[in-house]
Amino acid sequence: MNQEHRVTICLGSSCFSRGNKHVLEIVKSYLKEHNLEPTVFFSGELCTGLCEEGPVLKIDGNLYKAVSSENIYEILDEYFGHS
Repeated sequence: MNQEHRVTICLGSSCFSRGNKHVLEIVKSYLKEHNLEPTVFFSGELCTGLCEEGPVLKIDGNLYKAVSSENIYEILDEYFGHS
């Protein structure tokens, strides 16, 4: 399995309570729906230290702040080329 991309979600208490719990489920579903699971390593990490700007998500090192269930689809579509 060749995992070409890395998606990391902050699981710190601040980000998680601000909505990353829902974002986590959306990302998992999105990767499955678009058959990206074989090429994307999806993981969580402890606090990124950006609590005031969270929820935080990283895709291949690119940092996304204030991620929500409203904007996560746009972020993923833009990055992975789906619409």
